[in-house]
Amino acid sequence: MMTDPHFLPYPSSRMPVVGHRGMVATSQPQAAKAGMQILQAGGNAIDAAIATAAALTVTEPTSNGIGGDVFAIAWVNGEWHGLNGSGPAPAGMTPEAVRAQGHDTIPDHGLLPVTVPGGPASWAALSARLGKLPFADLLQPAIDLAQHGFAVSPVTSRLWARAVSKYGHYDRPEFTPWFEHFAPGHAAPLTGDVWRSADTARTLTRIAESKSRDFYQGELAQQMDDFMQRHGGLLRASDLAAFEPEWVTPIGQAYRDHTVLELPPNGSGLIALQALGILEQLSAATPSDPVEGLHQRIEAVKLAFSDGLHYITEPTAMPLSADELLAPAYLAERAGLIGQDALEPHWGKPPQGGTVYLATADEQGNMVSFIQSNYEGFGSGMVVPGTGISLQNRGVSFSLDPKAINTLVPGRRPYHTIIPGFLSRNGKPVGPFGVMGGDMQPQGHVQVVCAMLDDHLNPQAALDQPRWRWVGGRTILVEPHFPDHLAQALARRGHEVHKQTESLSFGRGQIILRQTATGSYIAGTEPRADGVALPW
Repeated sequence: MMTDPHFLPYPSSRMPVVGHRGMVATSQPQAAKAGMQILQAGGNAIDAAIATAAALTVTEPTSNGIGGDVFAIAWVNGEWHGLNGSGPAPAGMTPEAVRAQGHDTIPDHGLLPVTVPGGPASWAALSARLGKLPFADLLQPAIDLAQHGFAVSPVTSRLWARAVSKYGHYDRPEFTPWFEHFAPGHAAPLTGDVWRSADTARTLTRIAESKSRDFYQGELAQQMDDFMQRHGGLLRASDLAAFEPEWVTPIGQAYRDHTVLELPPNGSGLIALQALGILEQLSAATPSDPVEGLHQRIEAVKLAFSDGLHYITEPTAMPLSADELLAPAYLAERAGLIGQDALEPHWGKPPQGGTVYLATADEQGNMVSFIQSNYEGFGSGMVVPGTGISLQNRGVSFSLDPKAINTLVPGRRPYHTIIPGFLSRNGKPVGPFGVMGGDMQPQGHVQVVCAMLDDHLNPQAALDQPRWRWVGGRTILVEPHFPDHLAQALARRGHEVHKQTESLSFGRGQIILRQTATGSYIAGTEPRADGVALPW
């Protein structure tokens, strides 16, 4: 008997998951299992995160791939570590080159929006600096999944079908390898169908055996170069060979006797920090009126997003630093704009001075917040023939306007939506968290942090809480189960509230927190995804 996996007529609930030796939480059960295998084989949280991430490129290709980018925040051996594994525009990716192919803006799909993939190099860098087990061991579970296959889960199947429809509008030869690899016969796998890829297994094996060097300097790099040159793409083997991920220091914002950590730009974590900083300026505690509290959170996100979209790019090209945008006096000024009614947001002027998320923790107290993405679902729709490498489309974030903050410059990294988050208190880690999903990510970070620190919800309840999403002006989208009385109260304050019929656009998150008294972990996993939190 086959039933509709998306027909869920009754409310259900999950209990938070607890474990004392370790935890892996992500959006795919088999990927979480891969990470747990590595933990139980003697690996640490970093090893488990890499294994989980590699497995996700196989089990959830609808959201990430080998040809995407990576960001991570880790607490390992008593120290904070941040890694920016986002790749830059290729040397040949100039406004003139894009216009020469007949485009006034960078297209969403195809060869032109492909930037240098940072994922495999980031896996290797994290392993070399912070891991315990041999790198090749970490990718073996993913290789096995690709070789022997896995049963496709409900949400992944649904997103896969959407991609078939989306890329089906393109009648160009460079899209043919995507269909040959992911949708033979132009059909997506259904829930429960077994999908496997010998090409992906071979590519992951090469990456494992070469510690990712083959991807950037070997045969895989040449295959990408050949594919690009054959169809007029701009990425070259020389761009791949020149890439190295960047180790960075996480930035933080105080909030309700905790500190929320994000990575510095070019990512959008600064938006979440600024929104929380504005809320911290408004009140030392949650307003007693739930409508007022919800209104303030929405308005703070709107103001922070307006600044972020105007100012965030490659740090060396930003007219203002993260410190200036997080200055208490400026946050107080922005907070002062929030009144009783919904506002039309605009960026301020401070004084001058489609993604997967996973979290892991181990017995030694090491914890990792890790995110990787091809950007819009499968990304560019480009698959390098014979490799299973689906390439990201991050270049679409660039502007061809020379006056824009995110103007296209060869070698520059684009504005990035993917952001890992981390909670700390008194300089010590509390736990990793993240909510994936394009521009929903900073909004999701604010909502789950407020849910835990203001509403005092456990990690699972914080993820279960109905979400809202600001999309521009005074317009707010809310989930199907968002309470009507709150939606109506927001409408009376001037918010244009639109209830959606599904929850796929409201982000998918994971949270792991360490209990101070016992050292045990408590975790929540996203009810809007296929995921699981596995304890040990």
